[in-house]
Amino acid sequence: MRRLFGSVRARATLGASLVVALALVAAGAAVLLSLRDNLTDQAGSRADAAARKVASQLLTVRSFGDLDLPDDEEQPVQVVDADGKLVAASEDLQRISGTGVDEVTPGRGGAGEKEDGGDGEDREDREDGEVDDETKYTEGSATIDGDSADYRFAAVEVSSPKGDFTVYAGGSLSDEQSAVSTALTAMLVGFPLLLAVVAGVTWLVTRRALRPVAAITAEMSAITASEDLARRVPEPDTHDEIARLARTTNETLTALQTSVERQRRFVADASHELRSPIASLRTQLEVGAAHPELLDVDGAVEDTVRLQELAADLLLLARLDAGEKPGEGRVDLAAFAREELSQRTRDHVDVHTDLKSVEVAGSRSQLARVLGNLLNNAQRHARSRVTVSTRSDGPWAVLEVADDGSGVPEGERERIFERFVRLDDARTRDEGGAGLGLAIARDVAVRHGGTLVVRAAPSGGALFELRLPSPQSSAE
Repeated sequence: MRRLFGSVRARATLGASLVVALALVAAGAAVLLSLRDNLTDQAGSRADAAARKVASQLLTVRSFGDLDLPDDEEQPVQVVDADGKLVAASEDLQRISGTGVDEVTPGRGGAGEKEDGGDGEDREDREDGEVDDETKYTEGSATIDGDSADYRFAAVEVSSPKGDFTVYAGGSLSDEQSAVSTALTAMLVGFPLLLAVVAGVTWLVTRRALRPVAAITAEMSAITASEDLARRVPEPDTHDEIARLARTTNETLTALQTSVERQRRFVADASHELRSPIASLRTQLEVGAAHPELLDVDGAVEDTVRLQELAADLLLLARLDAGEKPGEGRVDLAAFAREELSQRTRDHVDVHTDLKSVEVAGSRSQLARVLGNLLNNAQRHARSRVTVSTRSDGPWAVLEVADDGSGVPEGERERIFERFVRLDDARTRDEGGAGLGLAIARDVAVRHGGTLVVRAAPSGGALFELRLPSPQSSAE
């Protein structure tokens, strides 16, 4: 059963059919009840008219034999006196039920009696009478000339010179029963056909609507099998949810392709950058093993340090790509910068400071890597001066590192933040690193909710501006 209704198309068809079936049953029941009530009311109206016609005659006729009772099988009539005795009835009426008087043959005081009703009571002084305005209704059956049928009986009370009587007149329910039976038969035949049409239309419309989904599924399966992230799923020329799904899927594939290509380039560049110091270190160690007097210890140490720094950069980038949280620790940028500057011993250019206390939230170790990378870059390009400053700018804490070097060309100011990118004048091992320092600095800034940009410094060199959200400003 779960496999049978495992598709959206099957469930949509079943759901639509159930809803339509419930609606049809409710509507059909309402129609049948309304039709039955309407026809029953019409039969009651006919019965009431016949009863009142006979009741009016009771006020004027001299004997019950003079009553003009309907001889139509559709309207049987009984007249009963105050004692419940039948005094008049329609011709050929053989049996009746539902009126409270089952007699069908007039008894004493019936048709042909004198106008005093035969009850021994003198009623000559009653010159007029009246017919009660209220009509009571019952339902029952009657047999006339051998044919039985159901009727709605109207009971009208009469006060006449001859006494008090109740006139029962029936209205046939055969029309009501025939109409209800015909309508029910039509519904029993038509409803299944209508449900079949609804189910078929829903199935076809759903299949047509879901056809793009099948195409998307097939293409995604092909992409998974081929591992070709350059392929895209077909986008239907519509503006519905499926078209948006296709566009979102393609956007996801584009992002995934970009990420994978970036990862591949990263691995290739990292392999290339690692190969150089490892090869150099191995060469020096092999020469030193063969000729100890030729061992370049300082060069080996430099290559080892470079290899260590590169490995640390790669590990940090891997943690950042994995979504490492920056933390919620509070860092005073001014005190933090003083501490970091005091631990630098290999700088060849003087560092000047203009530090104002301002707090940021984040990882101290990651911010230390940002400041260290910016200082290393400034030291590499500065002529005689490097300046570090901190300040508050509205909701932001700002850290700036400026140098008086040649600066960064405007067209290269975004490219230098890409991984393994070094400008032409910084490609040698002596002058430049692996091209990861600025990329790491920007990644850390972004993960702290901030920005890192470069522009021209007042001294003509490069000015790197790090902006981070300041908890102090938010609290104020």
